[in-house]
Amino acid sequence: MSIQRPVMVSAAVEGIVDEAVVRKLVAHAGARTGPVYGKDGKNLLKQRINGYNNAARRSPWIVLVDLDRDAECAPPLREAWLPQTARYLCFRIAVREVEAWLMADPETLAGFLRVAIKCIPTAPEQLENPKEAMVNLARDSRRRDIRADMVPRQGSGRTVGPAYTSRLVEYVESDWRPEVAAQHAASLQGALACLRGLIETTATSFEGPADSE
Repeated sequence: MSIQRPVMVSAAVEGIVDEAVVRKLVAHAGARTGPVYGKDGKNLLKQRINGYNNAARRSPWIVLVDLDRDAECAPPLREAWLPQTARYLCFRIAVREVEAWLMADPETLAGFLRVAIKCIPTAPEQLENPKEAMVNLARDSRRRDIRADMVPRQGSGRTVGPAYTSRLVEYVESDWRPEVAAQHAASLQGALACLRGLIETTATSFEGPADSE
């Protein structure tokens, strides 16, 4: 009898919220998240993308970046960063920011932020600035602590509140539903499909993860 261990997927991301999203996606796709690299902005990921790609010739990886305003759509950015991806690399681009993926599950986000569901954008990937839209949603929250944590204080010069990141991580870990969100965000749907394909390919290609009894 053999016991098949879950596939372990290494990751590289821009920041802490992206890490929480990737961990949730990998678990949802039926694998485990291994080491997570980067987490210090987009420029660092771009500098190291060839190294991640080389590592993905031997083991499964996911790299997640935001499209932002770097290109009109994902393909030109992918071509500029990495024209040739290794077999075990899932290189995905969130349109335009990962906050759009979170807004794509309107029911749970409205409940978390304590706002009316009609306030959640119905086409979040068409937003020019999803992070700003998320802050504005929090601004309308009926919960004072949500407003204090996620909305920047007047005169602070910041674009988000002091606990914006930790609040989004809390939401991702507790409430966010990737399968539901994927129905309203094509780039997320593509990321989930890529991950599932990567995990299936890895499980059938590597002999190492099986234990025999």
